Order: sequence, then C-alpha cells, then structure tokens
Amino acid sequence: MTGYTMAEAIIAAHSKDPAAAGNICAVNVDFAFANDITAPPAIREFGNMGARKVFDPSRCAILPDHFTPNKDIASAEQSKIGRDFAREQGMLYWEVGRVGVEHAFLPEQGHILPGEIVLGADSHTCTGGSLGALATGVGSTDLAAAWALGTTWLRVPETCRVDFNGALSPWLGGKDLILSVIGRLGVEGARYMALEFHGDALSDLPLDGRMTMANMAVEAGGKAGLFVPDETVLAYVKGRAKRGYAPVLPDGTARYAKRIEIDLGKLDPVVALPHLPENVRPAKECGDMNVDQVFIGSCTNGRMTDIEQAVSLLKGRKVHERVRLIVIPASYEVYNASLEKGHIRALTEAGAVVCTPTCGPCLGGHMGILAAGERCVSTSNRNFVGRMGSPKSEVILAGPLVAAASAILGRVADPREVQ
Repeated sequence: MTGYTMAEAIIAAHSKDPAAAGNICAVNVDFAFANDITAPPAIREFGNMGARKVFDPSRCAILPDHFTPNKDIASAEQSKIGRDFAREQGMLYWEVGRVGVEHAFLPEQGHILPGEIVLGADSHTCTGGSLGALATGVGSTDLAAAWALGTTWLRVPETCRVDFNGALSPWLGGKDLILSVIGRLGVEGARYMALEFHGDALSDLPLDGRMTMANMAVEAGGKAGLFVPDETVLAYVKGRAKRGYAPVLPDGTARYAKRIEIDLGKLDPVVALPHLPENVRPAKECGDMNVDQVFIGSCTNGRMTDIEQAVSLLKGRKVHERVRLIVIPASYEVYNASLEKGHIRALTEAGAVVCTPTCGPCLGGHMGILAAGERCVSTSNRNFVGRMGSPKSEVILAGPLVAAASAILGRVADPREVQ
C-alpha cells in the first residue's frame, strides 16, 4: 500500500473504494459496540430500520459502564433495555461485576485488534488506536446500521503526524504528552483528522500511556489517534485476540496534512485548567490552587500503570485533610491486580475511597459529583463547564502523578514536590 498514512492504509484494507484523504469509502466493520447510555437509542433505530439480526453476534457488544451499578430507576431501565436486546441477539454482553469501562475492558478481552476498523457509540472509542486499530466514535444511529449490516461509510481523514523527540522523563506519562499536543493544536486543531504518533521515546512508553494518548485524540477534534503496532502491542494482543487480525503500517512515503514536533526535554508534568483541555500549563506554575477532590480513574487513566504511579507517591503518606480522593480502577483485571499487589490497601490507608469499575464521576454520573464552588483534579479527559457536576465547579485535567501529588498537598502540585 504505497504512500498511505496509517488511517488510509487501514481503510484501503477494508474497502474497494480509493482510500485517498477526503474520499468517502464504504468499509467493512470488524467490531461495533455501545454502552448503557448509547445502546437504547441504537436499539430503537435498529428496529425502526427494519433490522432483525445483528450481522455477527461475536462482533457486536453492549457494555454497561456509565451509570452502573445503576444509580437510579432511569439508569436501571436503560441498562435493562441493553441487557434484554443483547440476550435476544446472542451478542456480547458482560454484567456488572464482570465488565469494566468499555475502552479499557475491550482491549483486555481481545476484541480490539491491530489493523481493524472498530466503531463505538462513544467518542473515546479512539482509545483503540493505541493497538493500531482505526477505532472511532459514531452516533447511535450509525452504530445501529453497522450492527445490522457489518459495514459503514467513512470519509478518509487527513493525518497530522506528531513526532516526539528526545528521552522520556520518569515524571512524564501519556497524559502529559497528549495534553502537550492538545495545548499546541487546540481543541479544534485536528478536527476530523487522524493523529499519528511517532518517536523513539514512545517505545519506552507503557501501553497504558499510549491508550491515554489515543483516548484523548478526540479532544483535539481528531477522528482517531493511531500508534504503529510494535512488539509491545503484538505481545499484548497475542494471548488475548478473539479472532485473526492483520496489522497495518503506514508507508514511508505517506503524505501528511500537518506535522508537529514535541521536544520531550522541554516538557514538565502538566495540567489542563478549566474549562478546556487546551488550557495547558506546567503543574509547577499553578500557584496555590487548592482542590477539594481528586479523581484517579476513567477510560483515560484507570489502568494498572496509572494506579501504580499514584501508589508510588501515596504509599506511606496521607491524603490532605481537605481533600476527597476517589480511585476507580477501569476494569476488574486492574482491580484484582491492584488487590494482589497491595495497592488498594495502600490507597485506603492513605485516605482514598476505591470503587468498583465504572465511569462514575468522569461524565458527572455518580460516585463523586462536584458541588458549586468545588475544584477537582481529575485524570479523566474533559473539563468542560459542568462536566463533573455543578456548572459552578471546576475540573483540572492531569495525569496520575500530578493527581496523587495534589491529593497529598491539597493543591495543584508537581509530583516532584513530594518525591
């Protein structure tokens, strides 16, 4: 596939149409899923279009993860709609206690694989790009059509190549890297583009960190965030894959619509201040910004490396008396590993509350809603007005090291302050 970016190459492998940037292509879909919020409207439209059976039950899924365990009658009713439909169709479904946050759980279970096209009725489906899949969010109606047909249409995105130069400091993680990119591009700077990440330092970045970066491509307006699948990725999927797959690589002669370079040697741990992910500045420059709550979790930073980084600072220390620290592992694989390694005890002894895998407060759902006038440092992906509760509250985005340091000191803090 000569001259293709990674997005173009994946689409070309799934379509008979010319996969040039800007073209509309009909593509085969490898996997399609919804959650407890987006499944009910997809199910309704599935019926309205006259569909009777999903195209392949082993490639269609519903995951209850947003308002679960159900917080009220309304959320219980919408979860029941998804549960009943999944059972009727024989499609993939995991109940509370066996599921996790969709964008962490599906890769663990081997349902998102290199070279695939994956659709999810959730904007952070782009997390799958960390594994070399063209994974992207769609509306519930488009998802219903994909469930019925096994195909969809895509406009081939232009690609912004992002090169990271230099060595990766132990104080930097995927969140610092992607926030730095968003700070450069702005929240619309990569609108409907694929972000394609490159740089020798990325080989030293744990897969968890790459998932964080791909997850937040959409916060720059991106259609996808893509990593070239390397040995780390292939080793991860080897024992997990539920079906065959064919990794796809960009060509050395690919043409990029935009290119930016990030010098890792000049980066410090960063945060994104209210009320946009592009409001990025070094954590050490935030002065005395007191915080009321810290949230470590979500599909962005609720994985094992994130928990380990937080524990590395919190173990043997105490959460500040003014701060509530809420930790939510993104899956039971992460939860159980944290339990076995003593991380959960270390967190609770520090004064944190550790909850069952769920999206929880990330979208203002439950398990940590903010009151008017409160400020939260959160490892989630969005800090829009009212995102985690009252429209008069504030959310500051950060990685787990900054979040843990802030929980200890009671203010936005650089982790090196408590090393």
